[in-house]
Amino acid sequence: MQIDQDTVVTLAYSVTDSDGNLIDAGERPLIYLHGGYGGIFEKIEEELLGQAAGFQKDIRLQPEEAFGEYDAELVMIEPRDLFPEEIEVGMQFERAAEDDDEEDMLYTITDIAEGKVVVDGNHPLAGIALVFSCTVNSVRAATPEEITHGHVHGEGEGGHLH
Repeated sequence: MQIDQDTVVTLAYSVTDSDGNLIDAGERPLIYLHGGYGGIFEKIEEELLGQAAGFQKDIRLQPEEAFGEYDAELVMIEPRDLFPEEIEVGMQFERAAEDDDEEDMLYTITDIAEGKVVVDGNHPLAGIALVFSCTVNSVRAATPEEITHGHVHGEGEGGHLH
């Protein structure tokens, strides 16, 4: 079977940056519903369309095709007293959107010093070109329920790369 709209694709994969540094070893297969459901980056879907089990490819993703460009406006310095005592660099928290049109934002604490906390709303991989190396392990038709829900169901539900 070939990868097409409304097929469930299982990939063995790894992700490196453009210098070859390992970012994700892909310890578990990635299973996604093909066809614009947001389970994987659009460029990867485009590269895999029409392929079958056994297909292998290294797909180069520019930042805008992956986690976006780095946006300096998403870095903020906040007073330390706005945060609980037990915070540490690397912790993440969600800030609710201010209006209905925005999504909630995930922020990472990047520095704590002199009564201030630096928080960054950029994805940790924003601004980084990636190489997504993959092998198609299997392709099957999606169930009507999976198509309705827009994601894979059942045994071995995969992660989402988006």
